[in-house]
Amino acid sequence: MRFTEIGQQLRAYRLESGLRAEEIAARLGVSRAALYRYEKGEVIKLDTVKRLAELLKISPLSLLGIGVEYYNRPVGYFERIRQTEESADQILQVFGPLCYLTTSEAYDAALADAYEESMSQSAGDKASLRASIEQVQGILAARKRMYAMRRPGIIAILSLPRIQRLLDAGIAGSLTLSDSMRRRCRQVAESEIEHIAAMMEAEPMGLQFGVLPSAEPTSSFKILRARDRATLAINPFRADGLPSIQTGVAMITGADEAVATHQRVAEQMWRESLKGAAGAAQVRALMQMQRAA
Repeated sequence: MRFTEIGQQLRAYRLESGLRAEEIAARLGVSRAALYRYEKGEVIKLDTVKRLAELLKISPLSLLGIGVEYYNRPVGYFERIRQTEESADQILQVFGPLCYLTTSEAYDAALADAYEESMSQSAGDKASLRASIEQVQGILAARKRMYAMRRPGIIAILSLPRIQRLLDAGIAGSLTLSDSMRRRCRQVAESEIEHIAAMMEAEPMGLQFGVLPSAEPTSSFKILRARDRATLAINPFRADGLPSIQTGVAMITGADEAVATHQRVAEQMWRESLKGAAGAAQVRALMQMQRAA
């Protein structure tokens, strides 16, 4: 068994469950420090794995990294992606209006302010909502730091209809915001899309973007490749959505057939996508239309 990987999955599922580390430790009859040691890769008994799986309401095989992992909360999924990106040499992203890892600091700053404004209008448990947002923001920030250090290759296939919707609503499009905050979110969205167009023209080493002019995606997925494995992640969650109200089930697997099938789909889409100067021109034409509207 790869205890480091079991520990990583344990942490992701713990965040997914919403239970505090001390709650899980108490139910297991171990110290919180012992639980953290398990998460860092210390040897763990199969009986403890079984008890943890029962507590977290998952299959023991999922905790052992066998089969498919399921996440119905953004925090668990984003944490698992952060872990996988730590060893990935190449990331293939299919669909989405942006590639989060290449967004600017202005994107994160505007998103944080949009969350803050949205929280102030919430009638629910603000403390719980704030904690959930801070967890997700911390994980996303850690992903960007890791990308800046390791610089894995990225191939991103973007959808022009999704880019259009992003320009219409701005980032954090699902949040209820003031007019001034919405304008700022639209400005940030336009700046990020312009940055993508510039990268398409420049074609920097390790970064490739393609846009599909008319394809409307039904789902988004990533294939993350490391030296000894490939991982498929199917994602219903948005990086700029409110963590507490996003719905869906994310799936992660290393099954060869699943990876190969999605790889074939991605290769076909890449062949059909516009790249380089042609892709940048298409993106900028869309931006001009949005400004004129």
